[in-house]
Amino acid sequence: MYKTVNGMNIKYDEYGTNNKDHILFIHGLGSSSLVWRDIPEALSSKFHSIVIDLVGSGESDKPKENYTISFFSKFVKDFINEISISAGEKISIIGHSLGGYIALDFALRNKEKIDKLILFDSSGLLSSPTPLLVEYHNAVKTADANLRRKKITKVLGDLYAHPSRLLPIVVDLFIYFIEKKGAVEAFESAYAYSTSNIIDVKQMHKLSDLRCLILWGEKDKLIPISYAEQFKKHLASAELEIIKDAGHAPFVEKPAIVYQILIDFLK
Repeated sequence: MYKTVNGMNIKYDEYGTNNKDHILFIHGLGSSSLVWRDIPEALSSKFHSIVIDLVGSGESDKPKENYTISFFSKFVKDFINEISISAGEKISIIGHSLGGYIALDFALRNKEKIDKLILFDSSGLLSSPTPLLVEYHNAVKTADANLRRKKITKVLGDLYAHPSRLLPIVVDLFIYFIEKKGAVEAFESAYAYSTSNIIDVKQMHKLSDLRCLILWGEKDKLIPISYAEQFKKHLASAELEIIKDAGHAPFVEKPAIVYQILIDFLK
């Protein structure tokens, strides 16, 4: 389904709409709502799960914009205002990678709207891109279609603890979305801003009384596990869960383990 937000058509899906506890899932750079697979629907027996394609990604519109973190944060606020959540109700946010950075920024600006905050392998502390992130960027902007597919397949495989876990459909969907008009330009803009500007760590103490969970794949090569420890340092009250034998998206590689951790934390 689609919702118009500031004149932009935004793709989203909802599960468990009769439940009173709301969860918004925010994906990462170059990704889409499909990355979450069965997790949102699995949680819908107890929660109202909302998954979106960020503006500039997936099936959502891709306008010519400066895709700064503040732009995304305002977009999230405007999206929440458009969906069926009553004024005064709080929402939990689950953010992955760039989505974690956006979730953190949103929480700092709109703490009164947040119930719980969950960060998966989050960016936000990268003052410069990691080698695999550079490789990811270079793969996306490769002009030759066959070479682009080869490079993207290599990079997506490296996001897993074991590249053999990468399904061909994941590559097909990634290329399908990145070849949409405006997608590469949106990716380039978001990449530039998110890898050269870090979150203001001096402000993170403001979230000290917010229930926060940090989850990280033990074998994440895109944003290594050392960043999990940095986030824990700045979010002292947060819980930290390291997912063994998982890479950058532990909810993909270890869904049953992640599901149980989420249920235990959110209840």
